[in-house]
Amino acid sequence: MRRPVGRVSRRTAVLAALFVAAVLAAVLGTVPTGRNAAPCAAREIASWAPEPRFTNAFARYGNDNSRLDDWTGGDGTHSVRLPGGRVLWLFSDTFLDKIQDPPNPKGQPHSWRRRADGGLPGLLRNSLVLADPTGRPYRTLVRRTTDGPAGYFPDPSRAHGPKGAWRWPVAARVEPRTPGSSERVLRVLLWNRAPGTGPWLFGEPRSTEVATLSLPRLRLERVTTVADRTAVPDPGARVLYGTAAVPEGRYTYVYGGDAPTGRPAAQAYLARVPTGRLAEARAWRYWDGTGWRADAGRAVPVLRGEGRRGVGSAYTVVRDGGTWVLFTMDAAGGGGRGLATFTSYWSCTPHGPWHGPNGAVTPPRPPDPADSDERTAVYNPQAHPEFTGRPGLLLSYDVNTLGPPGTPAAGAVNDDVTLYRPRFLRLRMTTPAG
Repeated sequence: MRRPVGRVSRRTAVLAALFVAAVLAAVLGTVPTGRNAAPCAAREIASWAPEPRFTNAFARYGNDNSRLDDWTGGDGTHSVRLPGGRVLWLFSDTFLDKIQDPPNPKGQPHSWRRRADGGLPGLLRNSLVLADPTGRPYRTLVRRTTDGPAGYFPDPSRAHGPKGAWRWPVAARVEPRTPGSSERVLRVLLWNRAPGTGPWLFGEPRSTEVATLSLPRLRLERVTTVADRTAVPDPGARVLYGTAAVPEGRYTYVYGGDAPTGRPAAQAYLARVPTGRLAEARAWRYWDGTGWRADAGRAVPVLRGEGRRGVGSAYTVVRDGGTWVLFTMDAAGGGGRGLATFTSYWSCTPHGPWHGPNGAVTPPRPPDPADSDERTAVYNPQAHPEFTGRPGLLLSYDVNTLGPPGTPAAGAVNDDVTLYRPRFLRLRMTTPAG
């Protein structure tokens, strides 16, 4: 029987149109905006393994007593490659002083830390550590004062913070001094924090600042406030930016977070700044859910802390082809995962929507200190794209001890120096089946 030609044509046309629409939807759904952009695809953690080369390099450097005024431990662990190939590691709280051979004063088989005169080590709020192109550290940069070493970035003056306020360095970028300039400088994002109690035991958030350092000498030229949030009454709602700074096209995308007290996880926020203008407050724009606004108070979370979702107080973001990948402590996972386990999210744009959490990494950590009510925690996963290649993404994490809830640790990090040094992983991502 002869089929009606017109009906077959219409059916064929409809099926063809549906097929083309489906293909276009699949393609457009996996490609970020922008001409010639790399394809975006779902990403999840496929595998990971310890990276002993970097972990051991910092252990050797920290244990070297040829100088007693250089780095022996710290946290924060950001990095940036400088022109010419050197690498600069940026640390927040930092210990110097002498490393003693085991046993420690408690008779335990640990190397331990004391000042040369036998006193308890002092704590600097920040330091810089220069490394060769392979990442191996060789020199600590701090300020030399008549009272001894001090943090490389000086504490805020009374005009920029209350007594006792300090600065923690976070992400850093090499960029033109001004847009289009051939001269390059290093811009370091800083968190301005002040002493606090209770939920602010580790510092009350105040503002985001940017330090400008000359190259190649790394001379501190100035510190500029770019997002002052001290007028926000609730410290938990004050967003500090700089946990990650990712270049893309003509902009640097700067991620930040709040510090909630009423929920287990923080929320991620996003700003963008034209290349060469990180130190200009007026150049910053904040994502408000639909576009970019100059008013930081109009920023809305790009990843909300609700249900099983949210970020830790410090997290990291990298590009993987056309996909944006975020790594964070699993702060909303419950059961202590926020101080033991990393997870990831992915997106096709810097502002989301973010899909996840996807996968889990529970990295090695030292055992809890013996004969103590302190417990060991891991935190602050940070990606180091300058050391990422065929072996996988290099990810660092920090190790510390905590006292009972609401109290500081009592000193186990000085009785066992392995408890306050960065450790490293190699991590591979994959596109999940289906």
